Amino acid sequence: MSSRRTILSLLASLYLFVGYIYVVSSTTWDVAVLLRVKNDGLGDPDGRLSDWVDTSHNAPCNWTGITCDPQNGAVASIDLSNLGIAGRFPEGFCRITTLQNLNLGNNNLNGSLSSLAVSFCSYLHSLNLSSNLFVGDLPEFEPEFANLTALDLGYNNFSGGIPASFGRFPAIKVLSLHGNLLDGTIPEFLTNLSELTRLELGYNPFTPSPLPRTIGNLKKIDYIWLSNSNLAGDIPESIGNLTALRNFDLSINNLTGKIPDSIGGLRSVEQILLYQNQLSGELPNSLSNLTSLRELDVSQNKLTGKLPENIAGMPLCVLNLNDNSFEGEIPEILASNPNLYFLNLYNNQFFGELPAGLGRNCDLVEIDVSGNEFEGPLPPNLCYGNKLERLVTFNNKFSGTIPESYGECNTLNYIRMENNELSGTVPVRFWSFSGLTRFQIGNNTLQGSIPASISSAQGLTDVLISGNNFSGGLPPEICGLKELKTLDAGRNRFSGELPKCITELTKLKELYLPENMFAGVIPTSVHNWKDLQTLDLSNNDLTGEIPEEFGSLPALAYLELEGNSLSGEISAELTKMKLISFNLSNNKLEGIVPEGFNKKNLIQSLIGNPGLCSPNLKPLPPCPKPKHLRFYAIGVLAVSALVLAGLVIWLYKTKTLKVLFGKKQSSLEITTFQRVGFIEDDLLGSLKEENLIGSGGSGRVYRVKLKSGQTVAIKRLWGGNRQGDTEAEFRSEVETLGRIRHANVVKLLLSCIGEDFRVLMYEYMENGSLGDVLHGQKGRVLLNWPKRFSIAVGAARGLAYLHHDCVPPIIHRDVKSNNILLDEEFGPRVADFGLAKTLQSDVKEEGNGVMSRVAGSCGYIAPEYAYTLKVNEKSDVYSFGVVLLELITGKKPNDDSFGEHKDIVKWVTEVALSSQEEGSGMTRSPSMDLEQLIDPRMDPSTANYEEIENVLNVAFLCTSAFPISRPSMRRVVELLKKRNLAREE
Repeated sequence: MSSRRTILSLLASLYLFVGYIYVVSSTTWDVAVLLRVKNDGLGDPDGRLSDWVDTSHNAPCNWTGITCDPQNGAVASIDLSNLGIAGRFPEGFCRITTLQNLNLGNNNLNGSLSSLAVSFCSYLHSLNLSSNLFVGDLPEFEPEFANLTALDLGYNNFSGGIPASFGRFPAIKVLSLHGNLLDGTIPEFLTNLSELTRLELGYNPFTPSPLPRTIGNLKKIDYIWLSNSNLAGDIPESIGNLTALRNFDLSINNLTGKIPDSIGGLRSVEQILLYQNQLSGELPNSLSNLTSLRELDVSQNKLTGKLPENIAGMPLCVLNLNDNSFEGEIPEILASNPNLYFLNLYNNQFFGELPAGLGRNCDLVEIDVSGNEFEGPLPPNLCYGNKLERLVTFNNKFSGTIPESYGECNTLNYIRMENNELSGTVPVRFWSFSGLTRFQIGNNTLQGSIPASISSAQGLTDVLISGNNFSGGLPPEICGLKELKTLDAGRNRFSGELPKCITELTKLKELYLPENMFAGVIPTSVHNWKDLQTLDLSNNDLTGEIPEEFGSLPALAYLELEGNSLSGEISAELTKMKLISFNLSNNKLEGIVPEGFNKKNLIQSLIGNPGLCSPNLKPLPPCPKPKHLRFYAIGVLAVSALVLAGLVIWLYKTKTLKVLFGKKQSSLEITTFQRVGFIEDDLLGSLKEENLIGSGGSGRVYRVKLKSGQTVAIKRLWGGNRQGDTEAEFRSEVETLGRIRHANVVKLLLSCIGEDFRVLMYEYMENGSLGDVLHGQKGRVLLNWPKRFSIAVGAARGLAYLHHDCVPPIIHRDVKSNNILLDEEFGPRVADFGLAKTLQSDVKEEGNGVMSRVAGSCGYIAPEYAYTLKVNEKSDVYSFGVVLLELITGKKPNDDSFGEHKDIVKWVTEVALSSQEEGSGMTRSPSMDLEQLIDPRMDPSTANYEEIENVLNVAFLCTSAFPISRPSMRRVVELLKKRNLAREE
């Protein structure tokens, strides 16, 4: 027995010794492999793998991203996600035969992924290469990948089709290929993956194709994400077999037909997202069988019928039925739902009263019932759960008072109740919630006054209460709303004087107070209104003079002062304004019309002032010429000459000090890019208030006439606390524009650099930006189509030059109508390159087009920003498509007339689709459907309807949801030129 015990002991010791030798050998091999991969081309710019040192204790198991098997110490997992590593796919990692999980997601790995490279990884259980920069075809996977349970290649730039080998993973549970450029069809062989629980193919520009009929074979599937994948046809009946499915997302496709009754077989489903398709018919009653369903979103389809009572009674958390053709009354049982927190019914034909108990049994967060025919009182308990944030009821027929209970709803941050029949007074506290940003209750018959407590709503950016019966004065407490951008209180019964402190609202962009009874004078201390674009004080009882300080406001484009009792002369300072529209008619103004306003096209803005005179502007009377006028003028000129001479001497001695804030002129470094006649004194002395024509987030812009007679625009970038951003923007513009020579790109004449001093000089554009003139309220500019068409072609040529003729190519990243400048003949120039990037610099600085922040302007940003920060020249193409739609419609990208949650692309697309369905097409000249889109201010005699429709089609191509489907800018120019040739022929 003792001998046997000894033998067993020896065997155990031998086993332990061999195991020890194996572990030591395995560890040494793993260290060698890992270090070889790191040193052979794996980029680590941030030094995140600096602890990968073979001499470290317990290497490699304590290294960043390495997990070892606790039993034998061998490497089992490598997770280098989110570390910023770069280079090609590090296939060498897979030479560690104990490796089971490899996660390299969210990095800057690039190049193609070959079948040979991945073949080394056949024993992996999971492979994650998502959110990188891989390109080319998806690799083929050999049959040896028998253990692979999760494959995530999402958010890359893979193209082509899905290889057949993807249908032969015997153990795969998770397959994610979303957010790529795959353009084949969704293959039916994927439904052979019997173990699959998660399938993500969304956001790929697949060839339009139906959802595979055999989708019901995936009996274990738990999650399906096929959003924005070009699905067409109807939803197959076999989906009813997916009894384990919890999340079902087929949104943003082109699915047609009815929602199948078999959808009631999804007994485990919690979320059904079918929004933004072309589905029709009524909601199937079988939906009521889905006892686990918590979110139902069928919005933006063509569904009809009523909301069935058995569906309204489901315990849903989210119910989105908006943008369909539903009708009828809302069943009372909806109010008994204890789970409901999002309810969106807007843009349908619902009518009747909303259930009185709505909100009483649940914690509503958002309710939007706008754009229906609801009537009667507002439900009093919408905020019963003290969670309501958005209350949207506009464009209905609600009547009665705003319930007092709404005044206790201090969670509200967004209120839109305009265009109803509401009456009575507004609860005092309803004005003053601390988190409120938008307060819009216009076009009702509400009364009362604005309470002083409105100052508590410190975050308010928009107050729109026009078209009511409000009275009293504007309380001075309104001046405490420092974030206020829009105040519209027109068409009420307000009276009293305007509070002088209103000029302290430095972020104000639009101030509308017409058709009230305001009296007193207009405040003169308006110099803080640097962002003010619109001022409408028309049809009040204002007196006194028009403040000459308006002439110094850089952004003011619309000035409406007609119908008051303003007196005195029109100051010549006012002619410095870059106005698109103004009206001083029907006041008590007197004296000579200043030269800048002495134009025939402005006569309607001046009539009704009996004291005004003009030497040549009829029907205004001519100005009298007293006998002593000549001597008086000589005296004035003599005095003025003396004053001017003294002023010139004073400026000469002090201007350098004023401009450079005490810095010496010798510190300036000036680089010229074009021939321009000037001296340094011209530059330094020109940056003064009287030359200021614009001010924005990056700096101030001055209009300067040089001694040579040339007029230029000079932009001085902000300094101080913004120096970091300013420096980057300055260098971007200089590097980009300094080497560009093209007729449709604004010319950079010189740059000037000093300590805390950055200046750029450009050619001056007489007609400002396309955005300035296109969105004029009275349409005095760009009324004819040929000019608009010429601007489209010229701007396209400028962008094509940047994309295709510059080396390296340049991406503008902020294409919009405000960045297309117009010369005296309305010739376009692409401008403002503060956000521009070269494709070459993107690789070095931000990783092959991956931007560190979202660049661009709201309404122009391409949809791929919704799921990735990767941009290329196709992002500019999308933005240019939006500009084309602006040229056709005359509307802003996010015009309020589109309704909630819509932009110009969606609105135009819906109008076009609607016209096609009605069989009228878009080809008649003129077409009533096309006339829904064309800017009504456009002179119809100049409109070439066939050409406009063709440009509209080009815009559709440019604004395709998928970058791969958009034409290049060079192709856009060709398309537009063809239209032009057709027109000329």
